[in-house]
Amino acid sequence: MPRLFTGLEIPPDISQSLSMLRGGLPGGRWIDPENYHVTLRFIGDIDDYVAREIANTLERVDRKPFEVTVQGLSSFGGKKPRAVVACIQPSRPLMELQAELERLMRRFGLDPEGRKFIPHVTLARLRDASSRDVADYLSVRGYFPAKTFIASRFVLFSSRASVGGGPYVIEDSYAFSSHETDRGLQRRYSVS
Repeated sequence: MPRLFTGLEIPPDISQSLSMLRGGLPGGRWIDPENYHVTLRFIGDIDDYVAREIANTLERVDRKPFEVTVQGLSSFGGKKPRAVVACIQPSRPLMELQAELERLMRRFGLDPEGRKFIPHVTLARLRDASSRDVADYLSVRGYFPAKTFIASRFVLFSSRASVGGGPYVIEDSYAFSSHETDRGLQRRYSVS
């Protein structure tokens, strides 16, 4: 039974920059840079038949590529911090994509997402880290200059149920289309 979620991949150059922020926080379990991503919709543990149906349904998502900006660090959990994250600026295309994925998953009978969608990249999961330690870490390393990339697809990831933070496996990917421009290029450069 796979544990699935949809997300955006983080390009290697930005992952490299984010990885330089690792360390210096007691109780932090740092995510490996190759597992950095933006979760769009957690799907959960489902059977293989439903997983195939979801994968097929996701092929219908028709979006254009859009810019994603990573800027600054923050934490989740307030007085009991549970994660250090890189912030993703909410944009209309990103929020609309997430909302569409939410609607599609609800059609499969999945419960609505319990938390408001706050786009981010988890850098570390925290265990027994004090809010003071997190505040100190963020005051030293919290400035992360804006880095922008173009999201040209989203992916369906799987993970093992017992391990948080990866490794994640890409089960399928769904390219965004620039409509006529990209389709023309694809036809012209397709291998026969």
